[in-house]
Parts: sequence; structure tokens; C-alpha cells
Amino acid sequence: MKILLTGANGYIGKRLLPVLIEAQHEVVCLVRDPRRFEVPDSLQGKIQVVKGDLLNPETLEHLPRDIEAAYYLVHSMGSGSADFESAEKKSAANFVSYLNTTSAKQLIYLSGIANDDHLSKHLTSRRQVEDVLAQAKASLTVLRAAIIIGSGSASFEIIRDLVEKLPVMVTPRWLNSRCQPIAIRDVMFYLTAVLGREDCYDKRFEIGGPDVLTYKQMLLQLAKVRHLKRRIYTLPVLTPKLSSYWLYFVTSTNYALARSLVESLRNDAVVKDSSIQQLIPHKCLSYESALNLAFTKMEQNMVVSSWKDALVSGSMQNNFMDFVQIPEHGVLTDRQRMRFNRDPEEVMDNILRIGGERGWYKTDFLWEIRGLLDKMVGGVGLQRGRRHPSDVRAGDSIDFWRVLAVDHKAYRLLLYAEMKLPGEAWLQFKICREADGNYLEQLAAFRPDGLAGRLYWYAMLPFHFIIFRGMANNIIRYEDPPVSKVPTLDKHSK
Repeated sequence: MKILLTGANGYIGKRLLPVLIEAQHEVVCLVRDPRRFEVPDSLQGKIQVVKGDLLNPETLEHLPRDIEAAYYLVHSMGSGSADFESAEKKSAANFVSYLNTTSAKQLIYLSGIANDDHLSKHLTSRRQVEDVLAQAKASLTVLRAAIIIGSGSASFEIIRDLVEKLPVMVTPRWLNSRCQPIAIRDVMFYLTAVLGREDCYDKRFEIGGPDVLTYKQMLLQLAKVRHLKRRIYTLPVLTPKLSSYWLYFVTSTNYALARSLVESLRNDAVVKDSSIQQLIPHKCLSYESALNLAFTKMEQNMVVSSWKDALVSGSMQNNFMDFVQIPEHGVLTDRQRMRFNRDPEEVMDNILRIGGERGWYKTDFLWEIRGLLDKMVGGVGLQRGRRHPSDVRAGDSIDFWRVLAVDHKAYRLLLYAEMKLPGEAWLQFKICREADGNYLEQLAAFRPDGLAGRLYWYAMLPFHFIIFRGMANNIIRYEDPPVSKVPTLDKHSK
């Protein structure tokens, strides 16, 4: 079957793609920027990648017309847009207009459980998108899920952050709301099980795991799995805005996503219609089993996708690959160049492990302070960590940086700053192999935005003097400590 997959760069899309390929489907991936669409070697040559922006109907005119089914896995939760509802409806409407020119028979949409009378803006928007997609000629199949538990999912990472960082929590009253969490593995099962089934056409199903829990119970159960003692006290006085700030400062989420989650978590998310079990009987993993599976994947460094893959903060928005080259003019730079005698592969390995648990090789406490200051002004901070301890792909986040380019053959890593800045910043590492030896070239570049940007750069010069030369030197010299007999979990793995 020929399938169009939207949201192929997102948390769900990245996991669904290999499942569809394994089932021998022909998959066309719709992405806004193919440059940031990293495909595993095992899938190279097995998919078709097309460029298009659902908010711009003109970019959809060249898309294939011979598709048989489509997955709509697009949403703007956490985008920070004040008018996200209109954008989501417009995006869905443009997609329907395109889909009506194709031979598609089925459209599958992953939505959220929303059975309360008074819904949050995001849950209301999900319902509105369902109604827009229902206008397509293709039969619509909707799967409504509550919190999805899996390595790298936003919900799992936020719950984990709270439990692992706070021995005692004074929490908002929405922790008493009820939820029916579902494992990402079961979501994948349902997304593929309904494909091509005529008895699922024009149906809206609710999917959830076997456990109905309050969010407080979910936190305590994760603490139990991690062998941690935690105390949680709920207060009625924390407003949604204060609750959003509470999540934002404690966890790795951004403020827009924290606000969206708080608004949505005030609604119960419990399955009321279990009709899918009559059509497709399936035993879902328990919440505890889903947690154990997520932690196992993290310990094995097998996190396929992260919620951060689809979220980009800072001035570059979703077009960050336009910044893949450092400007030649109008930038202020700090360049460190050091000769070394080690194997270049060892030094490159140190470069690729920067950030997260490894840290920044010099004065990590200053990086932590910079991350805290960034959080205080609405930035992403350092808490995002990294997806994998050593594997790096274009588009990955590393603390408050975004990977623009990684070239193993050219020994090059280019990062773009996503912290709040009065300008734009890049950090590049490159190994130069020359006649008289190997050199590490480390370049910090900053394009200031007016006088404020220049004042910022010169105010940071004393810290640059302390940090950058020491960082380059330590990257060259760093050697892994002896391997511990007891495996530990990278607290920043996402």
C-alpha cells in the first residue's frame, strides 16, 4: 500500500515509519525541510521524501496523487503561537484539499481523549481538527489517546523530571485528575492495525492502557519503579499560570508546552468508549510495564525519537537549517586552534559526546548558571540534555544548542544556540588534518542584533577567556574513566 506520512519528523512519525516499512508498505514522507530529516541507513532507498508546508497550499501541488492512505500526525502543541487554533484548522483544511485530489481511501489521525464538557484550548483544537479532516473524501479513522508513555515522549520525560529532581513536591490540584496512560508500543499497534480495515472507516476510537490513575499516582508509581521515596502535597491555590511556571522551571519542557499541558491536564482523560476492543482485541501494557520498557530502552541507548525532535525554540523557528553555514561577515568570533597527537577518531568521539551527562569539558558550573539564566527569561535552559550519549544527528538538541550539521568524514560538528540571545550564535568543532599534524579548530561565532548584541558579546569576553580555550584543551585530552561494574542511567538521556 502506498502511504503518505505527515509529521514524519515528529515523535510518533519517526517510530511509525520503520514499522510501516517492515510491513512492506511504500511510504511517502511529507516534511517541511528535507535537510533536517535524518533517516536511518536501514531505511535509505526505501522511502520517498517530499517537501511541503501544510500552511502553504501552493507547496502541496507537487505531492503524489496515487496514494492509498494517509496518516495525519501534525499538531502545534507547545509551538507558542497565540493563534495556534486557526493555524491547526488551516493546516488540516489545506491537507484535506490536497487529499481530495488523490486516490486515498483512508485518513488516520491521532488525537486526544476529551470527554469533559469544558475542554482546554488544545483539546478543543484537536476536536476541531477531527471535524475538518472528516470533510475529506477519504474515510477518516481517529484514534484518541491520553498520555503516551515511552522513552523520549514529552509526558514521560516531564513525569520523570519531576520525580527524579524533587524529593518533596507541592503540586497543583490538577494532579488529582484521572488519566488512562498508554504505552507507545500499543499506540504503534493501533496505528497500524486500523490501516486498510474497512470496519474502521469513519470511526472514532478511544485507546488506553489497563490502568486508570490520577497524575499523582502516576508520579508515585514512577518513583516506586526508580526506587525513590517521594512525598507529594497538592494545593488548590496554584493557578494555571503558576502551575505552568512550576513545570517549566523544574522539567526540561519549554513554557509553551508546559502551559498547554497544564491546561489539558485539568481534564480527565479516561476511555469511555472501548468499542475498538470488539474490532481489534489487544492487551495493552500496564503503566508500570510501560515505564520499565521506557527505562530499558534508555539504558540500552535505544531512544528512537524524542518530543524535542519537533520543537525548535529561538529566533530561527522551524527553518534552522538555513543557518547551517556560519556567516562570513558581521560576526564576532572566538577561535581556538590546537595541535594534538591523539587518534583523530578519539578526539571526534569526545566532540560528539559534548553536553548532557558528559558536560562541556570546562567550568560546567558556569554553563549551569547560563542555563538557569536562560530559563528565567523564557529560554530552553540546559535541562533538555541529549537524545543519546554519543550518537548525534542533524536536528538533535544538545542542552540549549541545536545540531545543524555533523560530518564524521570531515570531522565536523556545528551547533546553533537556542538560548535567549540578543543575536545569533554558532559553535563549531572541526578536526583539520594537515601536513605537520592534526589540529582541533573550535569556533564560537556571534552575529549581534544591534548595540545590545555587541554589549552582550563584550560582557561575555572574560567568561569566554576562561571557558573556550580550556574547553578545546580538555576535548583533546579527555579520556573515559574506568568502566563501572554497575550500569548507570544517563540522567539527561531523552
